[in-house]
Amino acid sequence: MGFLQWFVDLGASVLLPILIFIFALVLGTKPGKALRAGIIVGIGFVGINLVIGLLVSSLGPAAQSMVDNFGFELNTIDVGWPAASAISYGTSLGSLAIPLGVGVNLLLLTFGLTKTLNVDIWNFWHVAFTGSLVYALTSDFWLGVLTIIVHLLLLYLMADVLAKHIEKFYGFQNITFPHGTSAPSAFVAMPMNWVFDRIPGFNKLEADPESIQKRLGILGDSTIIGVLIGILIGVLAGYDIPGILQLSIQTGAVMVLLPRMVALLMEGLIPVSEAAGEFVKKRFPGRDLYIGMDSALAIGHPAVLSSALLIVPITIFMAVLLPGNSVLPFADLASIPFLICLMVPIFRGNIIRTVIGGSIYIGVGFYIATWIAPLFTDAAIASNFEMGENTSISSLIDGAVWTTFIFVWIPKILSWYGMIGLGLLILFGLIYQNKIKPKRQKQTAATGEGEDIK
Repeated sequence: MGFLQWFVDLGASVLLPILIFIFALVLGTKPGKALRAGIIVGIGFVGINLVIGLLVSSLGPAAQSMVDNFGFELNTIDVGWPAASAISYGTSLGSLAIPLGVGVNLLLLTFGLTKTLNVDIWNFWHVAFTGSLVYALTSDFWLGVLTIIVHLLLLYLMADVLAKHIEKFYGFQNITFPHGTSAPSAFVAMPMNWVFDRIPGFNKLEADPESIQKRLGILGDSTIIGVLIGILIGVLAGYDIPGILQLSIQTGAVMVLLPRMVALLMEGLIPVSEAAGEFVKKRFPGRDLYIGMDSALAIGHPAVLSSALLIVPITIFMAVLLPGNSVLPFADLASIPFLICLMVPIFRGNIIRTVIGGSIYIGVGFYIATWIAPLFTDAAIASNFEMGENTSISSLIDGAVWTTFIFVWIPKILSWYGMIGLGLLILFGLIYQNKIKPKRQKQTAATGEGEDIK
């Protein structure tokens, strides 16, 4: 267990190249090609983290200035996902999430109950988070373990369902995102999009980056949009002219640099993805294999970044205007792209739909983050997290995600019975998605062919 934790502590930029290299060799890739692929993936993640760091360092102070400028006061501070992940892995339960995540994945793959091979091991902190909250709530260690397992089952089911949407919109072949923050939002976007499609006039509104650029010319360019949004945030933050201009160039830089870093990372993943496709075709005809990756690959899309930057000031004002909310958004404001990046494919890249849908999603999420704040604080104390002067803490990632509510509320109300029932329901979903549904599709295709012959 100690070695495994040491391995994970190396970080994604070191851990992923090693895993990708080993994975590529298993798939039959030549050692030289596998080594280069792993190194390029690592370099891509370094680049992505550098750009995200730029976003955090520029947007974080602007958000704090905006809060101070308008005199907003709320008693629960958003400490952000780095703190949430540290708290999750710091509990006595959290370190089990990694071996459980790998074990559940291998078991499901063995029985053909998932198509996702998850190499994004570090992000198992999302399931450690819910498990730790349940342990803080019930003091039942094994119920916390069961929560982790059931949450893992749900993420693999979501990843299988979303893979086709991800490929169609982002163009990532044989790649999916079993990500605890990003995946759940897509399943909220689906009914929202159904409603949007039935609103007269609104359903005809094209607002994807390409359509916006056609209508607005240079003003619709994603880089210019980033600069303009930076100016807006700078004005709301009360910055002086130099501060506004610096922030605008920094947000514009993020819009340009992040997609290029993602493209670099994909350069390393493409040969591995192709090798995975060939490997499965030869040994498991009729089956697909998806590589489970960090949703950081998706946040560089112009529709994601433009929508996220627009949602930032909306989020701050919602925090104050929503009655009953106690969470002051701060550290996770720069991580809003992760909350909405899988809503964007469902909304077909429509920025207006994403801003509306994402704002509603985060608005409801404030109440979840407020509700779990006492448990979040207890888990932080149990993991010896340094809270400073704060007496109540929470987070938008994963505190404002609906799965967090489900996995904490069910044990609170129904204890073991509820969690076992939920696990069986999700297991049936995996069986349907990977066994029953493909069989029905084959039968339908065979019937269709027969009718065509006749």
